[in-house]
Amino acid sequence: MKSAPVRKFLLPWIALCGIGAAAEVKLEHPDFIATLNDNNGKAGFSIVEKSTGTPVVQNGILFPGAKPLSPPSVSSITDSVFGKGRRALITVEGGTVSLDAYPSLPFVLVRSSLKNIGATDTDTASKEVATYTYNAPAAGLKTSGTGGLLDPGKNPGSYLFLACADPATRKGIVSGWITQKRGSGTVFSAVDGGKTNFKAQLEHGHLILKPGQSSVLDTFAIGVFPDARIGLEKFSDAIAKAHAIKLRPKTAVYCSWYAEGPGHGKAGTPATTIELAKFIKDQRLKEYGLGVIQLDDFWQDGPMMGGPSSEFSRVNPGGPYKDGIAPVAKQVKENGVDFGLWWLPFGRNHMQPDYKDKQDWFVKKPDGTPLRQKSFGGSCLDSTNPAVREHLKDLSSVIAGWGVDYFKMDGLSAGAGVDHVYINDSYKNDMLSGCLPLHDPSKTNIEAARMGMEAIRSGAGKNVFFSACCAVQNMRIYAGTIGLVDSMRVGPDFNHDGQGIRSGPLRGSWMYFLNGKVWWNDPDPTKVRDNNQNSEGDSAMNGAVTLDQARMTSSWVSVTNQFFLISDWLPNLPAERMDILKRTMAVHHGTARPVDYFDNNLANTWHVSDESSGVRRDLIGVFNFHPKPLKVSHALDKAGLIAGKTYHAFDFWAGKRLPDASGEIKAGLAPNSCQVIALRASEGRPLLISTSRHVTQGMVDVKKEIWNNNKLSGVSQVIGADPYELRIIVPEGYTAGEVKLSTGEKPEVSNEPGLLRVKFTPAKSGTANWSVAFTKA
Repeated sequence: MKSAPVRKFLLPWIALCGIGAAAEVKLEHPDFIATLNDNNGKAGFSIVEKSTGTPVVQNGILFPGAKPLSPPSVSSITDSVFGKGRRALITVEGGTVSLDAYPSLPFVLVRSSLKNIGATDTDTASKEVATYTYNAPAAGLKTSGTGGLLDPGKNPGSYLFLACADPATRKGIVSGWITQKRGSGTVFSAVDGGKTNFKAQLEHGHLILKPGQSSVLDTFAIGVFPDARIGLEKFSDAIAKAHAIKLRPKTAVYCSWYAEGPGHGKAGTPATTIELAKFIKDQRLKEYGLGVIQLDDFWQDGPMMGGPSSEFSRVNPGGPYKDGIAPVAKQVKENGVDFGLWWLPFGRNHMQPDYKDKQDWFVKKPDGTPLRQKSFGGSCLDSTNPAVREHLKDLSSVIAGWGVDYFKMDGLSAGAGVDHVYINDSYKNDMLSGCLPLHDPSKTNIEAARMGMEAIRSGAGKNVFFSACCAVQNMRIYAGTIGLVDSMRVGPDFNHDGQGIRSGPLRGSWMYFLNGKVWWNDPDPTKVRDNNQNSEGDSAMNGAVTLDQARMTSSWVSVTNQFFLISDWLPNLPAERMDILKRTMAVHHGTARPVDYFDNNLANTWHVSDESSGVRRDLIGVFNFHPKPLKVSHALDKAGLIAGKTYHAFDFWAGKRLPDASGEIKAGLAPNSCQVIALRASEGRPLLISTSRHVTQGMVDVKKEIWNNNKLSGVSQVIGADPYELRIIVPEGYTAGEVKLSTGEKPEVSNEPGLLRVKFTPAKSGTANWSVAFTKA
């Protein structure tokens, strides 16, 4: 009788497993080979870089402390998100653990399930999923996580992710949680024996399993990359894919909270809000990118008891909006601007009469009384209670029904039933499991937060933009909101950490790779005001900034393409300050990366590249957030440019051409200032180096650029009555001839050595076709 064929996926184990030997199986991937083994009673793993054969992850242990119960096995799998792949799996005491590999994903995925093998209920507050060693000398390496750039042995722990790389080469390891649907994922690093050790841990609050019951845990990823920045971006891509994230488009937003002058700050008033909407319409600011007016705290009813008033179904009858929100929203929208409103979804005051017979709505402390956050958030709603979810659904429907297109949702840590630990960047023991199990004890605290967010979306409808605030109130917000919000405040309120104008850019740099993939990073409003009137909202925003500072903060948000917020009272801004906003508010679609991500805790140099107009445009932004002069120098390839090329350069704010760059990019900056430089690789012919429309100098407005038969032509998106200038490099031997415009205006043409300027003021907004004929000597 002919024997049955041996399936190929069994061969690695059969070949490598022998009597007295450790059983092991391998997963081959285009980038790596991952090994899973039963070695001395541990579920061990390692990862080898395939191209070089170098071991990069060693001494790995899955479910530390759990003994394997069966030899490892390999099988083919089909994942609903990542497609076809291979899985190396081992059964251990209390669960299963596996390594998954998919050709399209440059990570090893660690997947696991936890099983209650006892006779009574278990309550798992936290679970170590994996420990492992990065096979590179720890000396000189830097870790980057939610707490910034730190030595591997001095990092107290990071939420969501942790990268470790050599600043000189950027080669390193990227680890993080692809999903956090049941637990809050953390990653820790330590140095032992000259190498960096990692620990991946899930924290649930309460994960209660009945005897024999199993629970699938969240997915962890490990990858090694020649450039760990790219690894972090791939990590965000994987998160977005796992959660099917499709972000709603962003626009610049006016937030009333910090506005200076009587009646403008906090929630403003109906009169000031309508005045602002009319100003935006009259100044055509929507065309420059400003699309939302958002009112902040102090419009709602209820007493203030250790936090904001929290009755959001009704306005304060003695406040400025006593006639309701809907009439104001209607007038704002009649002026062509969307309307936004601040509120606190998960914080209430359980002592109010409204909740006398609803005490089961709240997360309970061990003594049975409702948990009240030490500051700000109030009593924490328990979204595992169906009545609470119905309340959230109805309330969000009511608010959206007033004409609110944009929800700014604050205090989201309350949704996980955890205390407010503002400011929270690195890991803190916040007693996530310190309260009683929830109304539905089968749900974890993170599930509760996500169930609450899903109820809000159900009531608000699919078109409302969800702006979340803020991650540093408690980093559990990351787990509770990923895939459920459109933007996330990644830092504290302006200057609340004593960092001043550096506060938002600091966190926006650390978490840059999430921006535009997982959500839009919100660094809090930029500031361009030039007066010293007090703000009615947060006093940290008081005071003027210099013109250089105004350009710097606005340019940083614009160049990095993060969420652009404004809280200056716009009608009072001088023309030169308003012009800064006009040149920075619009969204570009290039790829932005910090050049010195592993070199400086606050990256000072950013590279942006864009090819949407048919040619490659590069931009270097250098930002000095400190009160001392700054000099930077980067080799072209480190800066994201092409080594060996010569680049033409133009300084946007100085409005002038710079010397050509070859070999390196250099800049010298005064304190609290910036330089935004457009770059085009020399081609020995005329080309468009810059435009005046936006600080990205062509990435927003130039839709097409063509060189053909000694003629440079293009299509630009222009704004009516806004002077527009084309800056064209003219190499030696070329002479500019006839200039044509489709808009009918007569252009103003001027020549400088090596540069042609073509300026015109379009009568109306739209596309402008332009061309310049050249003759060659």
